Amino acid sequence: MALERTAVNPVTWSLALGFNQGEVVSGQTRTLYCSGQTATDAEGKPQHEGDMAAQLAASLDNLEAVLAAAGMSLAHLVRLNVYTTDVDGLFPHYGVLAARLGAAGVAPATTMLGVSRLAIPGQLVELEGTAVA
Repeated sequence: MALERTAVNPVTWSLALGFNQGEVVSGQTRTLYCSGQTATDAEGKPQHEGDMAAQLAASLDNLEAVLAAAGMSLAHLVRLNVYTTDVDGLFPHYGVLAARLGAAGVAPATTMLGVSRLAIPGQLVELEGTAVA
Protein backbone atom coordinates (compact mmCIF):
# COMPACT_ATOMS: atom_id res chain seq x y z
CA MET A 1 0.00 0.00 0.00
CA ALA A 2 1.38 3.41 -0.97
CA LEU A 3 1.96 6.05 1.66
CA GLU A 4 -0.98 8.42 1.87
CA ARG A 5 -0.91 11.71 3.78
CA THR A 6 -4.04 13.67 4.58
CA ALA A 7 -3.73 17.16 6.06
CA VAL A 8 -6.03 17.94 8.98
CA ASN A 9 -6.62 21.67 9.37
CA PRO A 10 -9.78 22.67 11.23
CA VAL A 11 -8.22 26.15 11.14
CA THR A 12 -5.92 27.36 8.39
CA TRP A 13 -3.65 30.03 9.91
CA SER A 14 -0.80 27.52 10.28
CA LEU A 15 -0.57 26.95 6.52
CA ALA A 16 1.03 30.38 6.07
CA LEU A 17 3.75 29.28 8.51
CA GLY A 18 4.34 26.02 6.66
CA PHE A 19 2.71 23.44 8.90
CA ASN A 20 -0.52 21.47 9.19
CA GLN A 21 -2.42 21.16 12.44
CA GLY A 22 -2.25 17.39 11.98
CA GLU A 23 -1.61 14.69 9.41
CA VAL A 24 -3.20 11.30 9.02
CA VAL A 25 -0.65 8.87 7.58
CA SER A 26 -1.75 5.51 6.26
CA GLY A 27 -0.07 2.78 4.29
CA GLN A 28 3.29 3.40 5.92
CA THR A 29 5.90 0.69 5.90
CA ARG A 30 8.68 2.35 7.92
CA THR A 31 8.81 5.01 10.63
CA LEU A 32 11.97 6.91 11.53
CA TYR A 33 12.17 8.75 14.85
CA CYS A 34 15.01 11.26 14.63
CA SER A 35 16.92 12.45 17.66
CA GLY A 36 17.17 16.19 18.08
CA GLN A 37 19.60 17.71 15.58
CA THR A 38 21.61 20.81 16.38
CA ALA A 39 24.31 22.81 14.60
CA THR A 40 27.20 20.42 15.13
CA ASP A 41 29.85 19.16 12.76
CA ALA A 42 30.55 15.49 11.99
CA GLU A 43 32.58 15.18 15.21
CA GLY A 44 29.80 16.68 17.34
CA LYS A 45 31.50 20.04 17.81
CA PRO A 46 29.10 23.01 18.09
CA GLN A 47 29.05 25.39 15.14
CA HIS A 48 27.89 29.00 14.62
CA GLU A 49 27.75 30.14 18.26
CA GLY A 50 25.30 32.99 18.67
CA ASP A 51 24.08 32.85 15.04
CA MET A 52 20.45 31.69 15.02
CA ALA A 53 20.11 31.68 11.21
CA ALA A 54 23.25 29.59 10.67
CA GLN A 55 22.33 27.21 13.50
CA LEU A 56 18.84 26.69 12.08
CA ALA A 57 20.24 25.92 8.63
CA ALA A 58 22.89 23.56 10.03
CA SER A 59 20.34 21.79 12.25
CA LEU A 60 18.13 21.27 9.22
CA ASP A 61 21.11 19.99 7.21
CA ASN A 62 21.84 17.50 10.00
CA LEU A 63 18.20 16.39 10.13
CA GLU A 64 18.28 15.86 6.36
CA ALA A 65 21.45 13.79 6.75
CA VAL A 66 19.72 11.45 9.22
CA LEU A 67 16.74 11.15 6.88
CA ALA A 68 19.01 10.45 3.90
CA ALA A 69 20.91 7.77 5.82
CA ALA A 70 17.55 6.02 6.29
CA GLY A 71 16.68 6.39 2.59
CA MET A 72 14.27 9.24 3.26
CA SER A 73 14.10 13.01 2.74
CA LEU A 74 12.25 16.01 4.10
CA ALA A 75 9.35 14.84 1.92
CA HIS A 76 8.83 11.98 4.41
CA LEU A 77 8.70 14.22 7.48
CA VAL A 78 5.29 14.07 9.21
CA ARG A 79 6.20 15.57 12.60
CA LEU A 80 8.70 18.29 13.53
CA ASN A 81 9.47 19.56 17.01
CA VAL A 82 11.45 22.78 17.19
CA TYR A 83 13.17 23.59 20.48
CA THR A 84 14.81 26.98 20.93
CA THR A 85 16.35 29.02 23.69
CA ASP A 86 15.02 32.18 22.01
CA VAL A 87 11.58 31.99 20.39
CA ASP A 88 11.61 35.68 19.47
CA GLY A 89 15.08 35.31 17.95
CA LEU A 90 13.99 32.30 15.90
CA PHE A 91 10.89 33.81 14.29
CA PRO A 92 12.76 36.17 11.91
CA HIS A 93 14.58 33.11 10.49
CA TYR A 94 11.66 30.66 10.50
CA GLY A 95 11.00 31.33 6.82
CA VAL A 96 14.20 29.43 5.96
CA LEU A 97 12.77 26.31 7.59
CA ALA A 98 9.31 26.82 6.08
CA ALA A 99 10.83 27.37 2.62
CA ARG A 100 12.85 24.15 2.73
CA LEU A 101 9.83 22.18 3.92
CA GLY A 102 7.70 23.82 1.22
CA ALA A 103 10.28 22.95 -1.44
CA ALA A 104 10.00 19.33 -0.28
CA GLY A 105 6.21 19.56 -0.61
CA VAL A 106 5.47 18.97 3.06
CA ALA A 107 3.91 20.85 5.95
CA PRO A 108 4.48 18.49 8.88
CA ALA A 109 2.61 18.84 12.14
CA THR A 110 4.92 21.10 14.13
CA THR A 111 5.43 22.26 17.70
CA MET A 112 7.80 25.05 18.73
CA LEU A 113 8.92 25.19 22.34
CA GLY A 114 11.00 27.75 24.16
CA VAL A 115 13.43 26.06 26.55
CA SER A 116 15.91 27.43 29.06
CA ARG A 117 18.82 25.62 27.41
CA LEU A 118 19.69 22.77 25.09
CA ALA A 119 21.97 19.83 25.88
CA ILE A 120 24.95 21.37 24.09
CA PRO A 121 25.93 24.78 25.53
CA GLY A 122 25.75 27.59 22.99
CA GLN A 123 23.15 25.89 20.81
CA LEU A 124 20.06 28.00 20.14
CA VAL A 125 17.84 25.61 18.18
CA GLU A 126 17.24 21.86 17.96
CA LEU A 127 15.06 19.99 15.45
CA GLU A 128 13.47 16.63 16.20
CA GLY A 129 11.48 14.82 13.52
CA THR A 130 9.42 11.79 12.70
CA ALA A 131 9.33 10.50 9.12
CA VAL A 132 7.37 7.74 7.42
CA ALA A 133 7.96 5.99 4.13
